[in-house]
Amino acid sequence: MPKKKWQSVSFEFKIYVIEQINNGQISRNHASKNTISPAVLLNIGSKLSNYVSKSKSMSKEQEIKKLKERIQELECIKDFQQDIIVEFEKVTGKELSKSTCPIT
Repeated sequence: MPKKKWQSVSFEFKIYVIEQINNGQISRNHASKNTISPAVLLNIGSKLSNYVSKSKSMSKEQEIKKLKERIQELECIKDFQQDIIVEFEKVTGKELSKSTCPIT
């Protein structure tokens, strides 16, 4: 990959290169030879040292697993709420499920 002019590089690409360096996937030397100049790497690295990216903290598999767990939690909450509504209908005689419960 030839070097790009730093101004033409997107913010996402800058973050991507810095993350690769920080994660040890590529060296600063490799990045400076193939993507960006060493001075710019130091400059942007110091500016973005406090920037935290979600992609750095979780892989796709971890994110999918977390989202599936969240779906299960929400389904349990939904079932619990529907049970409460049914019990309330039995006690009061009013039909609330048509207006408050989603069709399942």
